Amino acid sequence: MIKRALQLVEHDVVDSALRTISFGKQGLNALEEALQNGLGESFRKAVEIIGSIDGRVVVTGVGKSGHIGRKIAASLASTGTPAFFVHPVEANHGDLGMIAAGDVVLALSWSGETAELQGIVSFTRRFSIPLIALTSGGLSTLAREADVVLLLPKEQEACPHGLAPTTSTLMQLAMGDALAVALLEARGFSATDFRVYHPGGKLGAMLSHVSDLMHTGERLPLVKKGVSMPEAIQELSHKRFGCVGVIDDDGCLCGVVTDGDIARHLDVNLRETLVDDVMTTNPKTVRKETLATAAMALLNKHNIGALLVVDEDRKPIGIVHFHDLLRVGVA
Repeated sequence: MIKRALQLVEHDVVDSALRTISFGKQGLNALEEALQNGLGESFRKAVEIIGSIDGRVVVTGVGKSGHIGRKIAASLASTGTPAFFVHPVEANHGDLGMIAAGDVVLALSWSGETAELQGIVSFTRRFSIPLIALTSGGLSTLAREADVVLLLPKEQEACPHGLAPTTSTLMQLAMGDALAVALLEARGFSATDFRVYHPGGKLGAMLSHVSDLMHTGERLPLVKKGVSMPEAIQELSHKRFGCVGVIDDDGCLCGVVTDGDIARHLDVNLRETLVDDVMTTNPKTVRKETLATAAMALLNKHNIGALLVVDEDRKPIGIVHFHDLLRVGVA
């Protein structure tokens, strides 16, 4: 293994980073310009082909193109376009059986002359499986065989030797993201659909709805309008949400009594006071289809600890607390 002592000082390292980013920006600018010209039509055809198939997008590539290909496959799959990655070497040793009629192959190769892709390319031609090439080699073997060529502009790599894939992989990645988003938008893929593929972690929490987190049934802290404050305080203390909803004879929410409301009325005899005299009318509420992030924003904006969930008739059906949102990772 070749190992060299570092010779760069701090400001040189930053300059190097800035040059790398500058080359990347040049590549993306060139890609944007290409999409506004001939590449745009090829991009449309690629989206049409992928959008029309019954199967999956099979992404393939070797080396750095392979690594980018794996990410593209993951992005497609997570945004509603079934996709997976097949390594071309493994494909030559049996994994070609993973590709079926109704699929489309997206092959990445900067030069378009990657020898390892020969087997998978031949397979697509033999069984009439659409082949989309993502390459900068317009006259390459891969480009000649492909049904659609997403021809990337040849821009200078950030590597001073022009060898390490840097600008090129950035453009490949950008094109993959562009495909995923274009297909997402064409399908009308919603935030609700997105959560189906992202149920865990921070993203899953952000896409949760109040209905996924709210307490219902016997856990709801409710009293009727006209009851005494001691009864309301008992309900508030028993349910431990820091508030109690007040409902009218029709079961509709007409107010809420919070810990803060009680504290502001300590100068009166609460034993002889009705909830009507203490409650806050027109309290902040949410609907069950509200996103958890929107509920958290409402809590933060009004500095309150819980929100009653009401239906279209303003009847309480649940309650969501600040701690419920924190527990699943909404912040």
